[in-house]
Amino acid sequence: MTYAVIRTGGKQYRVTPDAVLTVEKLEAEPGATVTFHEVLMVGGEGALVVGAPTVAGATVTATVVEQNRGDKIIVFKKKRRKNYRRKKGHRQHQTVLRIAAINGGGATAAA
Repeated sequence: MTYAVIRTGGKQYRVTPDAVLTVEKLEAEPGATVTFHEVLMVGGEGALVVGAPTVAGATVTATVVEQNRGDKIIVFKKKRRKNYRRKKGHRQHQTVLRIAAINGGGATAAA
């Protein structure tokens, strides 16, 4: 099985064709195609290509499934004996992707 490691939103993700992935928000409408050029590694079928820092000519293509928001987290600040308390919630914007194809390093896989 072909896989790749991509970087987006300051994080790294290991992806395979047809995988569904939740990443930091990307500016794209649902149904749009997104191409990632920051491919750090491509592997599978016995071949492993590691970039320095990225693999030249390698791309990962994905389709945007939806734009949503993550679960709420609670941010609570307190200073003891000072009667200071602040409670705040936060929901991060996210993009759900379906990986369509991995291309690069001589290994190609399409869904």
